[in-house]
Amino acid sequence: MSTAHLCIALGPLTVYLLLMGLINASRQPFVTSGARDTFSLALGVAGLVMIGPLRLFVPEQAISAFGPWTWALLGAFYILCVLLIGMTSKPRLVVYNIPATQLRTSLGSLVAELDKTAKWAGDSVELPKLGIQLSIESKNTMRSCQIVAVGHSQNLANWAKLRIELAARLKTVKVTANPYALSMIGFALVLGTLIALQIIQNPQIVMDDLRNFLRL
Repeated sequence: MSTAHLCIALGPLTVYLLLMGLINASRQPFVTSGARDTFSLALGVAGLVMIGPLRLFVPEQAISAFGPWTWALLGAFYILCVLLIGMTSKPRLVVYNIPATQLRTSLGSLVAELDKTAKWAGDSVELPKLGIQLSIESKNTMRSCQIVAVGHSQNLANWAKLRIELAARLKTVKVTANPYALSMIGFALVLGTLIALQIIQNPQIVMDDLRNFLRL
């Protein structure tokens, strides 16, 4: 792998790991929508996609016709594909840095306020007045949870309302930092240092490799 390939592949991934590490190092849970979570992950692996599938299948005719603008078009296509996946997927919320039991307690009190006719069945609940059916899924190893839609008939506006209300509710919740946070931050710093050293020690090689990669 050339120096430019290394920087392109690991740059976005480094930023993503650092961001995830800082979120998990916080003493407060963090709530985001499933679409935003998917988009941030897609940006994190964008460098790997760029030197992999996009580089492998880049049309030669497009390079000849548009030159370096081909990469802008491919990048736009990649972003549009990710947005399409996020918009067509079932509604879900992702909550980082909180145990499932603690989330269920906070969500239970919130659900009772939003819809007094709500019915629980295990980790699933139906809110008839809001047109929402959801279930709590947890990843104990990473101490993160997902609130996923159950069924296809969902009120998207009320899902957005639920996200806002849940985020406000969890601001008062204090948790311990996720032990995995230091690992993610440390790994991100190692990757960032490796990239910086490559650029500082071999600036001309990096530029030449980049021009060759982009076919400038």
